[in-house]
Amino acid sequence: MKVVAYSIKPFEKEFLARANQKKHDITLISNPLGPETASFAAGKDAVIVFTNDDVSADVIDKLADFGIKYITTRSSGTDHIDKNAAEKRSIKLANVPAYSPEAIAEQAVALALALNRRLVKANEQSHNFDFRLDNLIGFNFHGKTVGIIGLGKTGLAAAAIFNGFGCQVLGHDILPPETVENIKLTDLNKLFSESDIISIHVPLTDQTRHLINKDSIALMKDGVMIINTSRGGLVQTTDVLTALDNGKIGYLGLDVYEFEKGLFFADH
Repeated sequence: MKVVAYSIKPFEKEFLARANQKKHDITLISNPLGPETASFAAGKDAVIVFTNDDVSADVIDKLADFGIKYITTRSSGTDHIDKNAAEKRSIKLANVPAYSPEAIAEQAVALALALNRRLVKANEQSHNFDFRLDNLIGFNFHGKTVGIIGLGKTGLAAAAIFNGFGCQVLGHDILPPETVENIKLTDLNKLFSESDIISIHVPLTDQTRHLINKDSIALMKDGVMIINTSRGGLVQTTDVLTALDNGKIGYLGLDVYEFEKGLFFADH
């Protein structure tokens, strides 16, 4: 099969070559997919994309005209792909079934710890020979209530780590697991109102877009910590910034950003 892979970063090349094992003829390019670069797919059978690529209806029509039959994305999320347009043009789609749940869970907890213990500020001060502790006071996770939104593999992995800190863990999912250990299942409103720390582990859909907004923030404790390692669109950015300014949100840890397209994965 002849394939073109868009938005390739230098660190990906070795892994893609190893996974391919010379089975397919894959052309790796750093250009993102869009209306101007769709022509690179001419003569290919499939394209490989990433979250920052433009896989809208117009682009999919161009790809189909070039003979593309398959689109696969190097992500578990597929919200950047117009699925209806792909179906109309009989293009089959594939995605990564799951990332390492432990890796993402550990990243979420790392953000929480860095915020709580003021690690970025402490590092900055120490480089300036400022060793005061006045503005570096944190709190113990032990005994705090952590709300996990999304109880898939990643959410459960994060819950297990927070359990290890001695936290009480609340969990919410529209399709919760049949059995969970050390997690109290609850509705979203109660999770929002009772959690000291909220960690989000759900995909971006029409139902979850702007899950964190002024209305849900209003239900939360003053000074709540919010961690998002899922998708940027789960958070209404302007609402969160307002809540940070007025102190309603005390800590915000983001591994993603609502408007990250064209920004992330590059040295600007």
